[in-house]
Amino acid sequence: MTPQLSLLQPYPFQKLKQLFAGLSPNPALAHINLSIGEPKHATPKLITDALIAHFDGLSAYPATLGSDELRQCISSWLAKRYGIAAPNPATEVIPVNGSREALFAFAQTMIDSSLKEQPVVLSPNPFYQIYEGAALLAGAEPYFVNCNAENRFQPDWDAVPHAIWQRTQLVFACSPGNPTGAVASLADWQKLFALSDQYGFVIASDECYSEIYFGEEKPLGALEAAAQLGRDYHNLVIFSSLSKRSNVPGLRSGFVAGDAKLLAQFLLYRTYHGCAMSPMVQAASAAAWNDEAHVVENRSLYSQKFAAVTPLLQNVLNVSMPDAAFYLWAKIKGDDAAFALQLFEEEHVTVLPGSYLARSAHGINPGEGYVRIALVAPLNDCIAAAERIARFCQRHLDTTF
Repeated sequence: MTPQLSLLQPYPFQKLKQLFAGLSPNPALAHINLSIGEPKHATPKLITDALIAHFDGLSAYPATLGSDELRQCISSWLAKRYGIAAPNPATEVIPVNGSREALFAFAQTMIDSSLKEQPVVLSPNPFYQIYEGAALLAGAEPYFVNCNAENRFQPDWDAVPHAIWQRTQLVFACSPGNPTGAVASLADWQKLFALSDQYGFVIASDECYSEIYFGEEKPLGALEAAAQLGRDYHNLVIFSSLSKRSNVPGLRSGFVAGDAKLLAQFLLYRTYHGCAMSPMVQAASAAAWNDEAHVVENRSLYSQKFAAVTPLLQNVLNVSMPDAAFYLWAKIKGDDAAFALQLFEEEHVTVLPGSYLARSAHGINPGEGYVRIALVAPLNDCIAAAERIARFCQRHLDTTF
């Protein structure tokens, strides 16, 4: 077995399960789970109808590159959403089985571990745990760049030493961020692009929360930032997904777009990896990318929940509306794991300790003292959970909470 497997840490939800082992939560209260970022809104009928209408696709092997129709739909969506020239659907777009699968596989393609010095993969901290696992199993050293409130929860690229940049082959970026919801500005992208030009690393921009935002201002995307700065897509690839946008986490559908030279190598890898998307899933995905009405409705549902829940929690926690995504990143006074444990036991509400989403780096764990609250449950459940959290915090005013 590959020795890198021993380097993998337990996934956050495994750690949460271990934390809660043996607990007996209040039996008078129904469980409300706000820990996992799994969309719970109804899947749009146009998607399920497209699946049903294309069962005949199961009789054929799918092409790794996907159908011309789906790649054209994605290209057109990118052009309309970001106001950019449509990427070439033949060379700059690849459908994938969800962004999680693609983020992991992309790192295996991009990392050259044959060099004398071990390659480095940079990740924001806190972060989506796939970044770390992908780096380790590709033979690279993960290097975590802290995202603190003082830096707008953006990675502090200036804190990365020159010696680390020299070994860096891949940088994961996430905007809107998980778990903070922070959105990178044009200046943020300009700095990262300049570093990429200087040191030659590839940027993998995870944008799976791009369509969950509030108001009229849409989160800036990496391809959009490149276009505004007069750049091409050299060493830049973005990852997107239908899971959050269209409430289909079980569909496992997304795409990768950007640098054609990188995608050609990624496609070669995928040909051997055997991860082509089912034709019926491709048809349903095309229907989803072609429709915005259900996305507008989806955002409205999240906006209602944030409007109802945030004021209730602001009375007891240091928390504010995120730039985007469906998480509240709430600052607490004490130990985040102890907070989550007692909240579950007393109020039967599950939130995720922030320290579980980060690693200790440069003297701190930037997730410590935070909890992530995913507003994915129905509106009434989110309100009930917020009221229970408020009651819990009021009850523990004289404790570390």
